[in-house]
Amino acid sequence: MGAIEVAGLTKSYGETKAVDAVGFEVAEGEFFGILGPNGAGKTTTLEMIEGLRRPDAGEVRVLGEQPWPRNPALLPRMGVQLQASSFFERLTAREQLATFGALYGVRPAKVDEWIERVGLVDKASTRVEALSGGQMQRLSIACALVHEPDIVFLDEPTAALDPQARRNLWDLLDGLNDSGRTVVLTTHYMDEAEALCDRVAIMDQGRILQLDSPAALVRGLDAATRITVLPESMPREDAERLDGVESVEQTTDGLVLATRAPAAVLTELAARGALDGVRVHAGTLEDVFLATTGREYRA
Repeated sequence: MGAIEVAGLTKSYGETKAVDAVGFEVAEGEFFGILGPNGAGKTTTLEMIEGLRRPDAGEVRVLGEQPWPRNPALLPRMGVQLQASSFFERLTAREQLATFGALYGVRPAKVDEWIERVGLVDKASTRVEALSGGQMQRLSIACALVHEPDIVFLDEPTAALDPQARRNLWDLLDGLNDSGRTVVLTTHYMDEAEALCDRVAIMDQGRILQLDSPAALVRGLDAATRITVLPESMPREDAERLDGVESVEQTTDGLVLATRAPAAVLTELAARGALDGVRVHAGTLEDVFLATTGREYRA
């Protein structure tokens, strides 16, 4: 039995089908990501799995239980960080976390431990309304984790965090997963999903279009490798005549050579003494995402 089992999950708002017969399983201890452009149905899917929203159709089981109608047996075993969190006014960060922890009988020492783990020690006595957006995000994550649930749902957990805070949070989430917890997150950061997730589902228009490990999805894309050489290394005409080069693009960084035979092209560049400053960019999860969902901007 998986930690999460979803079959035929559907939710409509008027004529708009936000989630359209979605199905997947998440194994116990797995780090599972849901990716998609704005309006793809990620958050609605997560909210139905969490028991916050009633499905129109389909089945959901979390840790062997049905989350809807609200299931009191499941609540202590789940941790939920919402995309937009609300806090009690006029409480300090520590008081806020202690209030959440008290609902689950968490000891004060555990509250202090989580304040430290999310990097809010120097803000523990600051009222929540005076916290920055990134600090409120970290407090929200601590509230979802303070009772150490079996399964954690995180909806864009690193939004509004600076790069250093994002990396620190990655280490925290990776440690949670290593300790045996199941983690499910939605994110817009492809590097985040690639670094953390065992498998990812790419959603668009309410459907899951691809589902596999990040590495398998990248392999399946068969994307060309892009090799950037300095502008002074060789004329564009010479680059276009290299064996294995499919196309050449002039950019501000230099010539970008697209190839599916990178070893042969690099050998040719070495023979011409043109390896100084070379950069090699293989296919990434972002390439898979754009190839699957398109490049059109979604507001």
